[in-house]
Amino acid sequence: MELIVEGKGSFLGKHQGRLRVMQERKTITEVPLIHLKQVIIVDGGVSISSDVIRTCSEEGIPIYFLSGREGKMGIAAAKAFVTGKLANQGNLLRYMAKYRKETNPALYEELMLVAVEMRDYLHELEQLNAEKIDDIREQMLSVEGRAAQRYWAMVGRIIPGELAWPGRETQGATDLFNAALNYGYGVLYGRIEHALTLAGLDPFGGFLHTDRPGKPSLVLDCIEEFRQTIVDRTIIGLVNKHVPLQQDEQGLLTEATRRKIAEKITERLESSETYEKKRQALRFILQSQARHLALFLRNDRPHYEPFVAGW
Repeated sequence: MELIVEGKGSFLGKHQGRLRVMQERKTITEVPLIHLKQVIIVDGGVSISSDVIRTCSEEGIPIYFLSGREGKMGIAAAKAFVTGKLANQGNLLRYMAKYRKETNPALYEELMLVAVEMRDYLHELEQLNAEKIDDIREQMLSVEGRAAQRYWAMVGRIIPGELAWPGRETQGATDLFNAALNYGYGVLYGRIEHALTLAGLDPFGGFLHTDRPGKPSLVLDCIEEFRQTIVDRTIIGLVNKHVPLQQDEQGLLTEATRRKIAEKITERLESSETYEKKRQALRFILQSQARHLALFLRNDRPHYEPFVAGW
Protein backbone atom coordinates (compact mmCIF):
# COMPACT_ATOMS: atom_id res chain seq x y z
CA MET A 1 0.00 0.00 0.00
CA GLU A 2 0.99 3.66 -0.28
CA LEU A 3 0.79 6.49 2.23
CA ILE A 4 -0.28 9.87 0.85
CA VAL A 5 0.48 12.85 3.07
CA GLU A 6 -1.13 16.20 2.30
CA GLY A 7 -2.13 19.35 4.09
CA LYS A 8 0.11 22.20 5.22
CA GLY A 9 1.24 21.65 8.79
CA SER A 10 1.05 17.86 8.58
CA PHE A 11 3.80 15.92 10.33
CA LEU A 12 4.98 12.46 9.30
CA GLY A 13 6.69 10.59 12.12
CA LYS A 14 7.57 7.04 13.16
CA HIS A 15 5.97 5.27 16.10
CA GLN A 16 7.23 1.77 16.78
CA GLY A 17 6.68 -0.15 13.53
CA ARG A 18 4.34 2.38 11.96
CA LEU A 19 4.42 5.69 10.13
CA ARG A 20 2.04 8.18 11.72
CA VAL A 21 0.56 11.31 10.14
CA MET A 22 -0.41 14.05 12.58
CA GLN A 23 -2.05 17.47 12.32
CA GLU A 24 -2.34 19.82 15.28
CA ARG A 25 -1.13 17.01 17.56
CA LYS A 26 -3.96 14.72 16.44
CA THR A 27 -3.27 11.42 14.71
CA ILE A 28 -4.78 11.39 11.21
CA THR A 29 -3.63 7.96 10.07
CA GLU A 30 -1.10 5.23 10.80
CA VAL A 31 0.35 2.67 8.39
CA PRO A 32 2.43 -0.40 9.35
CA LEU A 33 5.85 -0.28 7.72
CA ILE A 34 5.60 -3.95 6.80
CA HIS A 35 2.74 -3.17 4.38
CA LEU A 36 4.11 0.11 3.01
CA LYS A 37 5.35 0.31 -0.60
CA GLN A 38 5.80 4.07 -1.02
CA VAL A 39 5.16 7.47 0.59
CA ILE A 40 3.79 10.35 -1.50
CA ILE A 41 4.05 13.91 -0.20
CA VAL A 42 1.49 15.97 -2.10
CA ASP A 43 1.69 19.45 -0.54
CA GLY A 44 4.43 21.78 0.58
CA GLY A 45 4.61 22.49 4.29
CA VAL A 46 4.67 18.82 5.29
CA SER A 47 7.31 17.99 7.90
CA ILE A 48 9.08 14.63 8.03
CA SER A 49 11.12 13.30 10.93
CA SER A 50 14.67 12.09 10.37
CA ASP A 51 13.58 8.69 11.74
CA VAL A 52 11.12 8.34 8.85
CA ILE A 53 13.75 9.20 6.24
CA ARG A 54 16.28 6.82 7.81
CA THR A 55 13.78 3.96 8.17
CA CYS A 56 12.40 4.34 4.64
CA SER A 57 15.94 4.40 3.28
CA GLU A 58 16.86 1.24 5.19
CA GLU A 59 13.65 -0.55 4.18
CA GLY A 60 13.81 0.55 0.54
CA ILE A 61 10.56 2.53 0.73
CA PRO A 62 10.69 5.49 -1.70
CA ILE A 63 9.41 8.92 -0.66
CA TYR A 64 8.03 11.02 -3.53
CA PHE A 65 7.56 14.78 -3.41
CA LEU A 66 5.00 16.02 -5.92
CA SER A 67 4.22 19.61 -4.98
CA GLY A 68 5.60 22.39 -7.14
CA ARG A 69 7.57 20.19 -9.51
CA GLU A 70 6.03 21.67 -12.66
CA GLY A 71 5.88 25.34 -11.61
CA LYS A 72 8.27 27.96 -10.30
CA MET A 73 9.94 25.48 -7.98
CA GLY A 74 10.82 23.20 -10.90
CA ILE A 75 12.21 26.11 -12.89
CA ALA A 76 14.31 27.28 -9.94
CA ALA A 77 15.74 23.80 -9.41
CA ALA A 78 16.54 23.30 -13.11
CA LYS A 79 18.21 26.70 -13.32
CA ALA A 80 20.30 25.90 -10.26
CA PHE A 81 21.55 22.62 -11.77
CA VAL A 82 22.60 24.31 -15.02
CA THR A 83 24.08 27.28 -13.15
CA GLY A 84 26.25 24.94 -11.10
CA LYS A 85 27.43 23.12 -14.20
CA LEU A 86 28.36 26.30 -16.12
CA ALA A 87 30.04 27.94 -13.13
CA ASN A 88 32.12 24.84 -12.43
CA GLN A 89 33.09 24.51 -16.09
CA GLY A 90 34.37 28.07 -15.98
CA ASN A 91 36.22 27.53 -12.71
CA LEU A 92 37.86 24.31 -13.88
CA LEU A 93 39.15 26.16 -16.96
CA ARG A 94 40.53 28.88 -14.65
CA TYR A 95 42.16 26.19 -12.52
CA MET A 96 43.81 24.66 -15.58
CA ALA A 97 44.82 28.09 -16.89
CA LYS A 98 46.70 29.24 -13.81
CA TYR A 99 49.25 26.46 -14.18
CA ARG A 100 49.96 27.53 -17.76
CA LYS A 101 50.32 31.28 -17.26
CA GLU A 102 54.13 31.17 -17.39
CA THR A 103 54.72 28.11 -19.56
CA ASN A 104 52.10 28.78 -22.23
CA PRO A 105 50.76 32.36 -22.06
CA ALA A 106 48.73 32.05 -25.27
CA LEU A 107 46.85 28.99 -24.01
CA TYR A 108 46.42 30.70 -20.64
CA GLU A 109 44.70 33.65 -22.32
CA GLU A 110 42.48 31.37 -24.39
CA LEU A 111 41.40 29.34 -21.37
CA MET A 112 40.62 32.46 -19.37
CA LEU A 113 38.67 33.94 -22.26
CA VAL A 114 36.38 30.91 -22.51
CA ALA A 115 36.03 30.86 -18.72
CA VAL A 116 34.76 34.43 -18.89
CA GLU A 117 32.39 33.44 -21.72
CA MET A 118 30.63 31.15 -19.26
CA ARG A 119 29.32 34.28 -17.55
CA ASP A 120 27.52 35.21 -20.77
CA TYR A 121 25.80 31.83 -20.81
CA LEU A 122 24.90 32.24 -17.14
CA HIS A 123 23.38 35.64 -17.89
CA GLU A 124 21.37 34.14 -20.76
CA LEU A 125 20.12 31.42 -18.41
CA GLU A 126 19.05 33.98 -15.81
CA GLN A 127 16.87 35.77 -18.37
CA LEU A 128 14.78 32.67 -19.09
CA ASN A 129 11.38 32.76 -17.42
CA ALA A 130 8.08 30.97 -17.65
CA GLU A 131 5.28 29.56 -15.53
CA LYS A 132 6.20 25.93 -16.22
CA ILE A 133 9.50 24.16 -16.73
CA ASP A 134 8.13 22.53 -19.90
CA ASP A 135 7.95 25.98 -21.53
CA ILE A 136 11.68 26.72 -21.22
CA ARG A 137 13.33 23.30 -20.86
CA GLU A 138 14.57 23.28 -24.45
CA GLN A 139 16.01 26.80 -24.09
CA MET A 140 17.86 25.76 -20.92
CA LEU A 141 19.27 22.71 -22.65
CA SER A 142 20.34 24.93 -25.56
CA VAL A 143 22.31 27.22 -23.24
CA GLU A 144 23.83 24.19 -21.52
CA GLY A 145 24.78 22.59 -24.85
CA ARG A 146 26.42 25.67 -26.35
CA ALA A 147 28.44 26.26 -23.19
CA ALA A 148 29.51 22.60 -23.19
CA GLN A 149 30.81 22.89 -26.77
CA ARG A 150 33.13 25.74 -25.74
CA TYR A 151 34.21 23.96 -22.57
CA TRP A 152 35.08 20.67 -24.26
CA ALA A 153 36.89 22.46 -27.07
CA MET A 154 39.25 23.90 -24.46
CA VAL A 155 39.61 20.58 -22.67
CA GLY A 156 40.85 19.23 -25.98
CA ARG A 157 43.60 21.85 -25.91
CA ILE A 158 44.98 20.82 -22.52
CA ILE A 159 45.12 17.03 -22.84
CA PRO A 160 47.93 15.18 -24.67
CA GLY A 161 47.64 15.25 -28.45
CA GLU A 162 48.58 11.59 -28.71
CA LEU A 163 45.16 10.70 -27.29
CA ALA A 164 43.74 11.72 -30.69
CA TRP A 165 40.59 12.80 -28.89
CA PRO A 166 37.65 13.14 -31.32
CA GLY A 167 35.67 15.44 -29.04
CA ARG A 168 33.11 14.65 -26.38
CA GLU A 169 31.18 11.43 -26.93
CA THR A 170 28.92 9.73 -24.42
CA GLN A 171 27.44 6.28 -24.94
CA GLY A 172 29.38 4.04 -27.27
CA ALA A 173 32.61 6.05 -27.11
CA THR A 174 35.60 3.96 -28.16
CA ASP A 175 38.48 6.37 -27.52
CA LEU A 176 40.35 6.19 -24.22
CA PHE A 177 39.63 9.67 -22.84
CA ASN A 178 35.87 9.56 -23.43
CA ALA A 179 35.67 6.00 -22.12
CA ALA A 180 37.49 7.07 -18.95
CA LEU A 181 35.19 10.08 -18.49
CA ASN A 182 32.09 7.94 -19.00
CA TYR A 183 33.25 5.36 -16.48
CA GLY A 184 34.08 8.09 -13.98
CA TYR A 185 30.60 9.57 -14.42
CA GLY A 186 29.18 6.11 -13.77
CA VAL A 187 31.00 5.94 -10.43
CA LEU A 188 29.73 9.41 -9.50
CA TYR A 189 26.24 8.54 -10.74
CA GLY A 190 25.97 5.82 -8.08
CA ARG A 191 27.07 8.21 -5.35
CA ILE A 192 24.49 10.80 -6.43
CA GLU A 193 21.67 8.26 -6.50
CA HIS A 194 22.62 7.03 -3.02
CA ALA A 195 22.71 10.59 -1.66
CA LEU A 196 19.27 11.38 -3.11
CA THR A 197 17.79 8.22 -1.65
CA LEU A 198 19.21 9.00 1.80
CA ALA A 199 17.67 12.48 1.54
CA GLY A 200 14.28 10.94 0.86
CA LEU A 201 14.07 12.02 -2.77
CA ASP A 202 12.81 10.06 -5.76
CA PRO A 203 15.77 9.57 -8.15
CA PHE A 204 13.30 9.42 -11.06
CA GLY A 205 11.58 12.73 -10.20
CA GLY A 206 13.76 15.15 -12.14
CA PHE A 207 13.16 18.50 -13.77
CA LEU A 208 15.61 19.03 -16.63
CA HIS A 209 16.54 15.62 -18.03
CA THR A 210 13.03 14.24 -18.44
CA ASP A 211 13.52 13.16 -22.06
CA ARG A 212 15.04 9.81 -21.12
CA PRO A 213 12.25 7.37 -20.11
CA GLY A 214 13.31 4.81 -17.54
CA LYS A 215 16.33 6.85 -16.45
CA PRO A 216 16.68 8.36 -12.96
CA SER A 217 16.18 11.93 -14.19
CA LEU A 218 16.86 13.60 -10.84
CA VAL A 219 20.23 11.83 -10.68
CA LEU A 220 21.02 13.20 -14.15
CA ASP A 221 20.01 16.67 -12.95
CA CYS A 222 21.99 16.62 -9.71
CA ILE A 223 25.16 15.15 -11.19
CA GLU A 224 25.63 18.26 -13.35
CA GLU A 225 27.12 20.46 -10.63
CA PHE A 226 29.64 17.77 -9.62
CA ARG A 227 30.91 16.40 -12.94
CA GLN A 228 33.68 18.96 -13.46
CA THR A 229 35.03 19.10 -9.92
CA ILE A 230 35.02 15.36 -9.23
CA VAL A 231 35.35 13.54 -12.55
CA ASP A 232 36.66 15.92 -15.24
CA ARG A 233 39.46 17.25 -13.05
CA THR A 234 40.44 13.70 -12.02
CA ILE A 235 40.52 12.21 -15.52
CA ILE A 236 42.28 15.23 -17.04
CA GLY A 237 44.88 14.93 -14.29
CA LEU A 238 45.42 11.23 -14.98
CA VAL A 239 46.00 11.64 -18.72
CA ASN A 240 48.18 14.73 -18.28
CA LYS A 241 50.36 12.83 -15.81
CA HIS A 242 50.52 9.94 -18.29
CA VAL A 243 49.11 7.47 -15.76
CA PRO A 244 48.71 4.16 -17.67
CA LEU A 245 45.09 3.75 -18.78
CA GLN A 246 44.36 0.89 -21.14
CA GLN A 247 41.63 -0.60 -23.32
CA ASP A 248 41.16 -4.17 -24.45
CA GLU A 249 40.68 -5.44 -28.02
CA GLN A 250 36.99 -4.41 -27.98
CA GLY A 251 37.86 -0.87 -26.97
CA LEU A 252 36.61 -1.38 -23.41
CA LEU A 253 38.56 -0.19 -20.39
CA THR A 254 40.56 -2.99 -18.79
CA GLU A 255 39.71 -4.13 -15.29
CA ALA A 256 42.90 -2.55 -13.92
CA THR A 257 42.02 0.77 -15.57
CA ARG A 258 38.46 0.72 -14.23
CA ARG A 259 39.81 -0.02 -10.75
CA LYS A 260 42.33 2.82 -11.04
CA ILE A 261 39.64 5.32 -12.11
CA ALA A 262 37.29 4.23 -9.32
CA GLU A 263 40.09 4.59 -6.77
CA LYS A 264 40.99 8.09 -7.99
CA ILE A 265 37.34 9.23 -7.99
CA THR A 266 37.01 7.94 -4.43
CA GLU A 267 40.18 9.80 -3.43
CA ARG A 268 38.80 12.96 -5.00
CA LEU A 269 35.58 12.58 -3.02
CA GLU A 270 37.66 12.56 0.16
CA SER A 271 39.46 15.79 -0.79
CA SER A 272 38.08 19.07 0.51
CA GLU A 273 36.58 22.20 -1.01
CA THR A 274 35.28 25.37 0.60
CA TYR A 275 31.61 24.90 1.40
CA GLU A 276 29.46 27.06 3.65
CA LYS A 277 32.60 28.92 4.77
CA LYS A 278 34.44 25.74 5.83
CA ARG A 279 36.66 23.14 4.20
CA GLN A 280 34.55 20.02 3.71
CA ALA A 281 35.09 16.68 1.98
CA LEU A 282 33.39 16.49 -1.39
CA ARG A 283 31.48 13.37 -0.32
CA PHE A 284 29.99 15.42 2.54
CA ILE A 285 29.17 18.30 0.18
CA LEU A 286 27.41 15.93 -2.20
CA GLN A 287 25.21 14.52 0.56
CA SER A 288 24.56 17.97 2.01
CA GLN A 289 23.42 19.27 -1.38
CA ALA A 290 20.93 16.40 -1.65
CA ARG A 291 19.53 17.31 1.77
CA HIS A 292 19.33 20.99 0.78
CA LEU A 293 17.40 20.02 -2.35
CA ALA A 294 14.97 17.91 -0.31
CA LEU A 295 14.38 20.82 2.08
CA PHE A 296 13.80 23.19 -0.83
CA LEU A 297 11.27 20.85 -2.44
CA ARG A 298 9.43 20.60 0.90
CA ASN A 299 9.32 24.40 1.15
CA ASP A 300 11.53 24.19 4.24
CA ARG A 301 14.34 26.08 2.53
CA PRO A 302 13.78 29.26 0.48
CA HIS A 303 16.36 28.53 -2.23
CA TYR A 304 18.49 25.74 -3.64
CA GLU A 305 22.00 27.02 -4.30
CA PRO A 306 24.27 24.84 -6.48
CA PHE A 307 27.71 23.85 -5.28
CA VAL A 308 30.46 25.81 -7.05
CA ALA A 309 34.06 24.76 -6.47
CA GLY A 310 36.94 27.17 -6.14
CA TRP A 311 39.90 27.33 -8.47
